[in-house]
Amino acid sequence: MAVTDDAILRVKEMIVSGELKPGDRLPREADLAERLGLSRNSLREAVKALSLVRVLDVRQGDGTYVSSLRADDLLGALSFVLDLHRGEDSVLEVLQVRRILEPAAAAMAAQRIDPDEVVKLRALCDAAESAKSVEELVEHDLDFHRAIATCSGNAYLAQLLDTLAGPTVRVRIWRGITQSNAVDRTVAEHRAIVDALAAHQPELARSWSTVHVAGVEQWLSDLA
Repeated sequence: MAVTDDAILRVKEMIVSGELKPGDRLPREADLAERLGLSRNSLREAVKALSLVRVLDVRQGDGTYVSSLRADDLLGALSFVLDLHRGEDSVLEVLQVRRILEPAAAAMAAQRIDPDEVVKLRALCDAAESAKSVEELVEHDLDFHRAIATCSGNAYLAQLLDTLAGPTVRVRIWRGITQSNAVDRTVAEHRAIVDALAAHQPELARSWSTVHVAGVEQWLSDLA
């Protein structure tokens, strides 16, 4: 293991164990390095790396603190990384991850969704069906998936899925333009997912969500 990786692991262990909590200030660099058996240089590199992914917050002239560790803060770094990798292969990999996570979110949502949330989802289906452009359809599609993730009740999962949605927007638009039945299929699959959610059938919601995301993934894979 590289020296810097070892230093990152040691700091991470302090946070995971609860020794360092959100908002806590790290001990002085010299003291922490000695305590962990690290060189000050390797500790400094670890702090730099952990600050880039927003685990640590380096405040000039004040010190280094553990961040809030909120989902939106931590996943901001992931969003940045995904923005740097927008090639076809990387988008396909993002879709593969979505195919794993979105059905899980749908299954969770089916267990806790309330009637008002079902009404909101059906309204999004209606809006998508009457969309006047592919771009408008994709916006409704994003709102639809975001709403289901929120209904899962897991804020981290919802934020992660929202982050993963960004790199796939252009693919969804291109599919809507080039595939003749893409719009009708999208709306039909959305309605099937909502029906499963409204009936509180987790496995049916999971299945329809898998079919829905896999369709985009398969279309992109066929283009390769």
